[in-house]
Amino acid sequence: MDTPVATSNRHGVDGPAGRLRVLYVDSECDDITAVKETLSGSTDEFTVTVCETADDALKTLEDASYDCVVSEYRLPDRDGIELLRAVRDQSFDLPFLLFTDDGDESVASNAISAGVTDYVTKTPLSEQTELLRQRITSAVARSQEEADILDRMTDAFFALNEDWEFTYANERGRRVIGRAMDVDGDTTDLLGRNIWEAIPSLEGTEFSKQYRQAMTQQEPTSFEAYFEPLQTWFEVSVYPSPTGISVYFRDITERHKHEKEIRGRERTLREIYRVISRKDLDFEDKVERLLEIGQHALGTETAALSRIDGDMYVFEIVRDRTGAIEAGDAVPLDATNCERAVVEEKTLVLADIAEDRPELTDRAGYTEMGVSCYLGTPVVVDGSVYGTFCFYGTEPRDSFSEWEVTLVELMGNWVSYEQERERREQELTRERNRLEEFASVVSHDLRNPLNVAFGRLTLVEEAYDGDPEHVEALRRSLERMDELIDDVLALARGGHKVIDATEASLDDIITAAWDTVESSDATLERRDTDVRITGDQTRLQQLFENLFRNSVEHGSTSSRTESDDSVEHGHSLTGADDSDSDEHVTVRVGTLSDGRGFYVADDGPGIPEDERDEMFERGYTTSDDGTGFGLAIVSEIVDAHGARITVSESEDGGARFDVTGIQVE
Repeated sequence: MDTPVATSNRHGVDGPAGRLRVLYVDSECDDITAVKETLSGSTDEFTVTVCETADDALKTLEDASYDCVVSEYRLPDRDGIELLRAVRDQSFDLPFLLFTDDGDESVASNAISAGVTDYVTKTPLSEQTELLRQRITSAVARSQEEADILDRMTDAFFALNEDWEFTYANERGRRVIGRAMDVDGDTTDLLGRNIWEAIPSLEGTEFSKQYRQAMTQQEPTSFEAYFEPLQTWFEVSVYPSPTGISVYFRDITERHKHEKEIRGRERTLREIYRVISRKDLDFEDKVERLLEIGQHALGTETAALSRIDGDMYVFEIVRDRTGAIEAGDAVPLDATNCERAVVEEKTLVLADIAEDRPELTDRAGYTEMGVSCYLGTPVVVDGSVYGTFCFYGTEPRDSFSEWEVTLVELMGNWVSYEQERERREQELTRERNRLEEFASVVSHDLRNPLNVAFGRLTLVEEAYDGDPEHVEALRRSLERMDELIDDVLALARGGHKVIDATEASLDDIITAAWDTVESSDATLERRDTDVRITGDQTRLQQLFENLFRNSVEHGSTSSRTESDDSVEHGHSLTGADDSDSDEHVTVRVGTLSDGRGFYVADDGPGIPEDERDEMFERGYTTSDDGTGFGLAIVSEIVDAHGARITVSESEDGGARFDVTGIQVE
């Protein structure tokens, strides 16, 4: 903006009520008479004061207030432009009109640059004085409208001239400036005062730095800063001009307070997430840290996770700054506020127990423990109330905010979920232990007669002189039973979640797995496998064994006998006649990008897309002789590691298995 926007002073206080006061500056008697007659005789009720020199006019402006200045260009002591500049140094919003015939384009241009309000020629005088009257009325009206607009602004506003003197301030601006001046809002003598003298506490602040920089560089700027004397944050916009600066500002303390609260809440949520996601902490340690976070956020002395044991209330995990309560302490349930949360099965919010729930003031929690405020939520496990997750203090509060209530409910819900999960884990562990014990017993009971059968078969084979194929078929059947026993044991043990994962060499696991596979017609290729893998080494080896065996047995027909037992595929999935093919299969193992996992791929016949969704199910096989357990075992091991397996077509048209979620680096 070229000049600071401001409105005229509230003029007219020295003249008759309701009249517009005009200061007319001219040394020509005839012109003075004509102007006074036109203005004084109008219905607009002007009061006209005449000065013949610029110096007299400036002195008159110091002694009284005016609504408008009208000046001739040619004056005895200086010209009208110089007078205009002098007036603008004191008030850049006071309407100033040049009324002259002695100007040209250069004069008009200079007048505009100096901040003239209007420019009216004198000739013919009889007509132009009436035009002057209209222009004065219009200029004063515009000035008043601008003043009204600024006063109605929600922003505070003030203007300073190049000497750092106040030339205008709207009502909001005056109130704030008055507080900063410590004058109880009295700013009647504000205009014309130097800002640094009126408010010395501004010196050395961000405000003085930004104001001076805007004035010097003539560049607008916006900033936020805290003004310590008023303990207030302000948002400020500064617009400079050659004659000063205009400053718009607003109180944003509440916004800053809200933003600070939001940042605090974000920190609290991040702390909660860091605690509950740590694998090195057990449940009790996590709960204790959550109680500490809640204490800090709510400012209470005591925080506890408690459980109901009959008609007693047992403190399980406690943080108590007073030292009055310890873990393991028990009190009658009906002596506590928690009893209400348990019975009502909803969060209990009591900022001031005496005021909010006076019927609870006869309980021991209030009379003996001194609990005056309480915020607690029930912990529900498998549909029944287990206990409460609560915070309380000895001093009443104005309130608990919605955020504080939500925070406690969030942590309480997590505790409920973890309790349920832990209970389910215990039940699953018991079931798996029973299943494994059963499988081991069955395996033992089956292997004994199976070993006897193998031994007798050897004797029969030595003495039998009939068709050897009968003996060979019997041997294959017994070997099949042996494999079934191994697979049943693997499935029984495969569901256990991997808890103690360790690092191992991926190459070593691959080598050990490949050595167990009959692979005379297969080749193993490795890509980027010289890395470490984190998991259960024994079960990972078993995973690779089954994937390798699947690739070799369904990819290389010469490795299969008539009673072929590939992991999933007992025949070529391409539909070709196996008897006419003798293919060599290549198995590739590699790691995925960013350490996301690994893959096993082959160049065999591949797996039809419509079979991929069900191929990991137990018992699924395409062969009459297949067990259908191989890839089910793979899937169980992957699940136990918290990972995921997918199947797709390899780059050679065969099968590709991608395992993601197992760390490889």
